Amino acid sequence: MLKSVIATFVVTGFFVTYTYAQSYQLTGQIRDEQGQPVPFASIYKASTTIGTAANSEGIFQLQLPPGEHELLVRAVGYQQVAQQLTVPSDTSITITLHTESYLLAEVVIGNGEDPAYAIIRHAIRERRKHLNETSPYTAKVYIKGMQRLLQAPKKFLGFDVDQVAQEIGLDSNRTGIVYLSESESRITVRPPDNFHEEMISSKFSGNNRGFSFNRAADLKLNFYENHQPIIEGLSPRPFVSPIADNALSYYRYRLLGTTEENGLTINKIQVIPRRKAEPLYSGDIYIIDESWRIYGVNLQLTKGSSINILDTLGIQQEFIPLEHQQWQPSSIRFDFVGGLLGFRIGGYFAAVYSDYNLQPDIKKNRFNETLRITEGVNKRDSAYWAENRPLLLTEEEELDYIRKDSIQRRRESKEYLDSVDSRANRFKPLGFLAAGYTYRNRAQRWRLSLDGPATSLLFNSVEGLALNYGAQYIKQVDTILNRSFTLYGNARYGFANKRFNGYLGTSFPWGKSTFGLYGGSSVQDLNDRGSLPPLFNTISTTFFGRNYMKVYERAFGGASWQYTLPANVKVSASAMWENRLWLPNSTDYTFWERNKRYITSNNPFIPDEDLPLFAENQAFKVSLGVSYDFGTRYETYPNRRIYLPSKWPTLSINYTKGIPGIFGSDADYDLLTARLHKTQIGMGLYGHLSFDVIAGTFLNAKQLYYTDYRHFNGTRTLISDQQLSTFLLLDYYQHSTTENFVEAHGEYNLSTLLTSKVPLLRKLKLQEIIGLHYLNTNEVSHYGEAHFGLQWQNLRVIYARSFGAEPGLRGKDAIRIGLRLF
Repeated sequence: MLKSVIATFVVTGFFVTYTYAQSYQLTGQIRDEQGQPVPFASIYKASTTIGTAANSEGIFQLQLPPGEHELLVRAVGYQQVAQQLTVPSDTSITITLHTESYLLAEVVIGNGEDPAYAIIRHAIRERRKHLNETSPYTAKVYIKGMQRLLQAPKKFLGFDVDQVAQEIGLDSNRTGIVYLSESESRITVRPPDNFHEEMISSKFSGNNRGFSFNRAADLKLNFYENHQPIIEGLSPRPFVSPIADNALSYYRYRLLGTTEENGLTINKIQVIPRRKAEPLYSGDIYIIDESWRIYGVNLQLTKGSSINILDTLGIQQEFIPLEHQQWQPSSIRFDFVGGLLGFRIGGYFAAVYSDYNLQPDIKKNRFNETLRITEGVNKRDSAYWAENRPLLLTEEEELDYIRKDSIQRRRESKEYLDSVDSRANRFKPLGFLAAGYTYRNRAQRWRLSLDGPATSLLFNSVEGLALNYGAQYIKQVDTILNRSFTLYGNARYGFANKRFNGYLGTSFPWGKSTFGLYGGSSVQDLNDRGSLPPLFNTISTTFFGRNYMKVYERAFGGASWQYTLPANVKVSASAMWENRLWLPNSTDYTFWERNKRYITSNNPFIPDEDLPLFAENQAFKVSLGVSYDFGTRYETYPNRRIYLPSKWPTLSINYTKGIPGIFGSDADYDLLTARLHKTQIGMGLYGHLSFDVIAGTFLNAKQLYYTDYRHFNGTRTLISDQQLSTFLLLDYYQHSTTENFVEAHGEYNLSTLLTSKVPLLRKLKLQEIIGLHYLNTNEVSHYGEAHFGLQWQNLRVIYARSFGAEPGLRGKDAIRIGLRLF
């Protein structure tokens, strides 16, 4: 649970040190005028990229060769200091930084604008130039993240937080370090978009086999771009740079003063959001006069910026000049505080960059691979880290590594794992009835999960009250990529029609493939796209007498195979035999007698009489599928390559053949479908788009039954599980086809663009939804729907209206409440 809380917070990174042969170690501390430590100050040798950074207590160390050196020391909010020293005579120093003193010349503003606006306009005009002027380069990045639990309740949802806190090394008040991790990476960059990272080393407190969550890729925070997404989930919209093309529409500016550093005139400008609840920064940005470059930033995001979970996120970034008038980050730091459900957490992520090379030899296709983690990256010993770590550990962090390593060794012992399992595996009858029961064996990395009887109950007019009970066994076979062997089973009994069904299945990895085997019998929806979830059908039937779901019984057996080819081409194949049996209603029960009149038969085309929709039949079907998302980017791990989602739509083609004669199969048809889909297409500040287009044809339809038809996902209830491909006003069963078909769905999420401007609504963070749906078959000509509404989390309220050429279908409208279950 703590890990999932931590994972919602910021992830970015920090810096690395360059060392010389025959060098000496310089140690020191950075303090302010009051003698207090200045955390995370940048220390680097003048005219080089040899440098380091101070830790959270202002202490640093740096390897330098013998001779005279000039160190430049910078920290946001302080004047830069140039420190002369001689190595090896000087091996320990203390440097004092003075609070920045920016002089503001006398300017008579009157009714005119602040001088900051002229500077910002220059910076905006030069933005694109600075974004694209950087040549390809490589650099070394050291990244350190520390997160601390500041507050936690004693109990949470029945769990003993005190016990968990003790197990992970927190103090008696349930506070302390919960995440401490370091990593080193070598990055190769071809601006603005090509990025490759190779992790050199990784250290994670409490897990010497795990990899750090820190990624240099998460540090790609570029204020020369118009928008910065920063972290997925932090805000529904990206944040507007203070020098974006349209920044003057979002910010007010105030010149706080100027100063001289290294022969440059630096302007300190206060950035002030014009409106609340917009994705905007506040704080200070430092602009170099005449070149109009960013010298540094000290910005904050707060609840007023409509961020989620976090209360505040502070961003400090500094730049250094390199060769050929190029400037690159020397360091970046994120500080954050936030809370959720009684828990409060704070911490930082810091990164230090060094060893820049502006003339790298870049291999062909280098940027197809975005991340490489090789064997042994997480095996570096303490001596290696003592020599290569630029951000020294504090005493607390050193103790945390020691304590967590000790805890890990103890927790990996069979005795400890058995004792934990003994407590966790205690059977609690009430908990089992409500939520099920899970038995774990951590030492052997397997678990057995049983469904809760209360959540396994459902009701429909065919089976009456039914128990649909499942169990699952999972054995982890790959700890790095979390690949598992799974065995699952289900037993189902209808108390009204007295029919029992059950099935077993398994899925398992084999090399780079995944195989599945399954067989048994089950009760299925006639619409294989799903008419409505069983829970919704249970409520609709028992409370209102609207038994919309129609089902049948099938016995089946089959196998499946999936494999990913190079270039992220995914192929799949399956073969399945079925025996399909239509079932009649066995009950007309509802909670209120008056609602029985609404109960219809299990034949959607003859609602007043239970006549069979089809005769009992058999089918043997073979399916082949291939999909490609037009992307070649991937990540490489010690034993596997993982392809990343592309910015392009995914194209899928599937062919299904019903083969007659095999195992008594009656089916004889050929169905070819093609699908083009993409979700979450970013539109910057204006939200995101999603679309799904599916077209198909029955090449042969000599013999097929209703369950083989092409079905469409409709809606008839007020509350439904709305997906992108869900029609909001279409019947579940009436318009299925055995001919050509085209369906298209599109949705535009404005991501609070409008509601953030309404004072009473902005705190709710309501997202505006606009959608269109289209269907064309031989039976339904050019049917369409339009909808609009609001969404909060997974709940949405939508108004929908139909239109098109079909007289019986157009002109309908309804309110729909969408509750997305998955």
